Amino acid sequence: MPITFVDRESEIEFMERLWEGENAFLPIYGRRRVGKTRLVGEFMGDKPSVYYLARNSTYHDNLRGFTREVLKVHSSPFLNESSFSSFEEAFRYIAEKGKVVVVIDEFPYLIQSDKRILSEFQYIVDEIVRNSGIYLILVGSSVGMMEEHVLGQKSPLYGRRDGQIKLGPLDFFSSWKLLGVGVEEAVKIYGVTGGVPAYLLLFSHFEDIKRVAFSKHGFLYAEADFLLSSELREPRTYKLILKAIAEGKIRFNEISTYTGIPRSNLFKYLEVLERLGFVRRETPVTAPPKTKHTRYRISDRYLAFYFRFVERYRDEIELESLDFWEEFLKGYSTYLGSVFEEVSREFLVRLGREGKLPLRPSRLGRWWHKNEEIDIVALDEREKRALLVEVKWKELGEREARGILKDLERKAGLMGLEGWGKGYGLVAKEVMGKERLRREGWFAWDLEDFMEFDGAGGHEDP
Repeated sequence: MPITFVDRESEIEFMERLWEGENAFLPIYGRRRVGKTRLVGEFMGDKPSVYYLARNSTYHDNLRGFTREVLKVHSSPFLNESSFSSFEEAFRYIAEKGKVVVVIDEFPYLIQSDKRILSEFQYIVDEIVRNSGIYLILVGSSVGMMEEHVLGQKSPLYGRRDGQIKLGPLDFFSSWKLLGVGVEEAVKIYGVTGGVPAYLLLFSHFEDIKRVAFSKHGFLYAEADFLLSSELREPRTYKLILKAIAEGKIRFNEISTYTGIPRSNLFKYLEVLERLGFVRRETPVTAPPKTKHTRYRISDRYLAFYFRFVERYRDEIELESLDFWEEFLKGYSTYLGSVFEEVSREFLVRLGREGKLPLRPSRLGRWWHKNEEIDIVALDEREKRALLVEVKWKELGEREARGILKDLERKAGLMGLEGWGKGYGLVAKEVMGKERLRREGWFAWDLEDFMEFDGAGGHEDP
């Protein structure tokens, strides 16, 4: 059976450290399905706790619901769900009960019910939480609302938090551990799920994609619409931008031409997508900060998959046809090239942490110039050392591997790193003769080497 809770050690450790104090106020936020509620549940454990999941309803309906949860934990023969006229009164009652964790999940629903809730919670934090043993956690899936209304400078709650947790998806190695499959299968599934725990748990093997994404009843078939609609007022415009990037229009002018959105407006839309973590700006790793050599990538791996494949085959899916399956597999193999680059970057970071690279990277990213490109460049700016790495989602014979490594030497001459020490490497599904290459001073890794960070407890691919 797959493990159902992995990673998140640093978050749990931080939350426990706050618990050791007298009281705390901690906002936790992140995209839908990323595991915020599960994280809070793991932290609460056996601690005295009140948990309330807010509804998309009125202030008073939510107050009654919150009161019910409070009275389940701290009952009184003199109180019922209508006994409190405000959240302030409910918190005053909780404050009499000693040290307690109070969690309000999907807090943005409360904000929508009545904007005055923010001023009320300012008072609750200042006058009740800080004078009691309450550990208040406000959780939200709307990244935009949490950053604007809870963390933003104009919020009544600004500056009152004891920290914050923006929870992201699991990295590849934690995702692999959660899945409990072989490494190649894990890469294929990661290309769909991007490390979102709720998505990972839909898969026991890659072919489950037919059921979860390529069926009109599948969970991942409609998920993109829910995800974007929960964050954006004009989802249609943003969907068009995401589709353009998924189709390979990664430069600003290309996106503008494809979508028909004027350049002056496109900046605003892209900034919103960046802030929400759906899109990232990418520049060559050696470029100065204000370079104009910018590309855009979809950073949310599920959305990248959705707009590349689900949107393309929507008509067939609606007709409950899988006639596109073989065509999809060919396209998906190409798509996995960028997925494997992401995974290989994580692999190299882990090697670097353990001192198993010829440098200690201070910067790591892609490099390009005109028609030349290198998948991963790791720079140690203090020691002036660089490691140049190509990534191939394929099996490489020794001769082909040598050719790739020799070509990296040529590309290095275009990078403007004169006087730097340089190493050259590659990562592939399999590298024939990798031990010989290593003895000659090259760096070569394949999926077998990933087993050093075996997330699947020794599982091998069939």
